[in-house]
Amino acid sequence: MIIAILQARVTSSRLPGKVLKPILGIPMLVHQIERIKQTKMIDRLLVATSLDITDDPIEQCCQQIGIECFRGKLDDVLDRFYQTASSIFPEHIVRLTGDCPLCDPELIDKIIIHHLTGNFDYTSNTVKATFPDGLDVEIFRFSCLEQAWKEANLPSQREHVTPFIHSQPHRFHVGQYQNNVDLSYLRWTVDEPLDFELVSIIYEALYPVNPAFSTQEILEFLDKSSHLKTINTSYIRNEGWQKSLLADELFLNKNIGN
Repeated sequence: MIIAILQARVTSSRLPGKVLKPILGIPMLVHQIERIKQTKMIDRLLVATSLDITDDPIEQCCQQIGIECFRGKLDDVLDRFYQTASSIFPEHIVRLTGDCPLCDPELIDKIIIHHLTGNFDYTSNTVKATFPDGLDVEIFRFSCLEQAWKEANLPSQREHVTPFIHSQPHRFHVGQYQNNVDLSYLRWTVDEPLDFELVSIIYEALYPVNPAFSTQEILEFLDKSSHLKTINTSYIRNEGWQKSLLADELFLNKNIGN
């Protein structure tokens, strides 16, 4: 069985409540879920949020649209992921994050097929990025997630779920899925107000014509509206990861001092 776990929370330092902000009157998270549901390779989709009261609206949103919602620790996302997955015990897990409302269901399927065909433990299009930021996909074996959950102790490993796995290619069979054209300079994730503005403009232009609009349609739209293409590209990609690495240093220094 292949399940997808979409992690989402309301609290965000840069854009609070972003996952539930409306686009065309529909919460951003619901738009993303509808796109994920277009995949053919995923057997079951779940949302993993925290037990914090601020995330009650996410559970309510999921109930309204009939999507399973599991709740766990706010800060230990690895534990939240593991507890969600262990209730089902799948063979493989697709990890998605709730700040990617332009996710590509066709790309998700291609990466899953690449993962299965290559018999990888972990596969992604993120470690060596060639796709726009916001089309991120990771898939890994449940057994690898369980090993990470038992052994990982660095803040970055607990917050970002998969670094323990993909940083050890000598231990885990790691696969890469890359685009034939490097589009990593494009930013389609939502972390900042400008990100949300761009995504909203894309939805307003394409969704009424075709709710299942493709990545190619997004690229063609941005080519025609070139002033929009890079309005948000000054932001640092994976800024949250950089903050986690600083937390790792503090963690290690503290333990050395003890």
